[in-house]
Amino acid sequence: MQFGGYSGQAYSPAGDKGRFVLPPLFRKAVKESSDGRVLCLMKHPIWNCLVGFGLSRKEELDAQLDREEEIAVRVGKDFDRDTRASQLFGFIELPFDDSGRFVMPDHLRTLGRIEDGLYFQGGGRFFTLWNPAQLAEMGDDWASAKAACESLLADAKAKGK
Repeated sequence: MQFGGYSGQAYSPAGDKGRFVLPPLFRKAVKESSDGRVLCLMKHPIWNCLVGFGLSRKEELDAQLDREEEIAVRVGKDFDRDTRASQLFGFIELPFDDSGRFVMPDHLRTLGRIEDGLYFQGGGRFFTLWNPAQLAEMGDDWASAKAACESLLADAKAKGK
């Protein structure tokens, strides 16, 4: 089966010892993309969230680096390939168990402003992981994601009671 990308939404409350759970929908897609249980995470370059994907994206990132350099040369713009490669490939590879549990390093929690839980939003080639409060601060372009997050968060709180 060919990897079809990341879609959908999910919420996962924070567990003990910095552990989170990769929800089943995303876990399945990451396994397909990584040919195993490896989750790649990094800070999103613009938004206050994290980006997740599987190992298969490495090839895509190589191609993106080549494209960006080609465009810069064509338009006569400076391009620091080493700096850009460090930005694109600055992700961390995290193992997760059969239940999807993984430990998020403190530096990623800080960068993503992650606190009590994670909202997952599919984005095709990758997915984003949000602190719901950070997502709530996004503009109207994010209305659908914010509504889904609020609903999933309410469901999680109701189950917790």
